[in-house]
Amino acid sequence: MADTTEVQSGGVEVAGAPLHYEVAGTGSALVLLHEGLADSRMYDEQFAALAQQHRVVRYDLHGFGQSGTPTQAYSHHAVLHALLQHLGISCTALLGMSMGGGIAIDFTLSYPEMVSALLLFATGMGGYPPGETRAAAAAPMAEMAEAFKAGDFVRAIDLSVRMWVDGSERRPDEVNAIVRERFRSLYIDVLRRSRENGRQGELLDPPAYTRLAEIRVPTLVVVGTGDIPVVLEQADVLAQNIKGARKVVMPHLGHLFNMEQPAEVNRLILDFLAEQDRAR
Repeated sequence: MADTTEVQSGGVEVAGAPLHYEVAGTGSALVLLHEGLADSRMYDEQFAALAQQHRVVRYDLHGFGQSGTPTQAYSHHAVLHALLQHLGISCTALLGMSMGGGIAIDFTLSYPEMVSALLLFATGMGGYPPGETRAAAAAPMAEMAEAFKAGDFVRAIDLSVRMWVDGSERRPDEVNAIVRERFRSLYIDVLRRSRENGRQGELLDPPAYTRLAEIRVPTLVVVGTGDIPVVLEQADVLAQNIKGARKVVMPHLGHLFNMEQPAEVNRLILDFLAEQDRAR
């Protein structure tokens, strides 16, 4: 059966710059926060499917996709608060991947009464200290940076695909070629936007890493075994320090497991949210 979910697309000015969003479905609210390597299109396999049971919001963070780039001070979590006010949403579940997960954590710490559940996928967090696992990624990161500096953008992007999509456990020919090319396209758009002059979103102070014990909402932490070591380590830290957090590991998948295994990931999301809805 063809999907007939009605999508409301709109924009609102926040922090002096337009913010592009889409809303679909009815039921308890769920906001999707994308990572720093893509924009809200990375949730194409989730948006309509999740909207069959929830009121789902996805939007492009400032500086990404169809949203503007602020020239004044702002924080991504405060921008999300303004968007929810605009949409009339007083309480929602938050699903964030990577940088989006860090924003979800900052929002939860800032506006705990507005969060019903927290889903943290391949998440980083503000204030996480450097260590051996971060140093382990320094060499491939440096190789990518050197390729960008030399103007060898094809090589730089190829290295990015290897790190973030293929991950540490698979060869390129073992990964869905369509997913690899979708990421490449999304990442190229991010790189184009990065040429704009604009302010970066500000993090919490004190940072989230020092405040995880304050989080009191049902939390699901998900990570792929092929992700970079510092992301795997942070998944453990989140699961150990957020009271009652549940951790799920996706075997043999990299950073973008939602794009590779959408049916399994959607089922995981819906089952977790249904459990929270029943508990309320």
